[in-house]
Amino acid sequence: MTGLAGCASAPPSPAPPLIINQCSTPSPCTLPASHPTTNGELHLQLEHTEAAWAQCAAEVDAIIQCHEHTDEKTPSATHAPD
Repeated sequence: MTGLAGCASAPPSPAPPLIINQCSTPSPCTLPASHPTTNGELHLQLEHTEAAWAQCAAEVDAIIQCHEHTDEKTPSATHAPD
């Protein structure tokens, strides 16, 4: 007995494209703890805080640029007209 022609094995579907996100994972921004007791210590703490915020902003900007670059290289799905 032979099987029906419509019941033949179909070739396997092609594997979906593998998309690897090469952008780093953001980490929380942190500020150094302090307990200034003089105006000089307060000024120094302000400088340290500004540097910490600048470092955090630079890391966030780099991640955003990475995602934008990745989005430009990734083809978008096309939809059939309705």
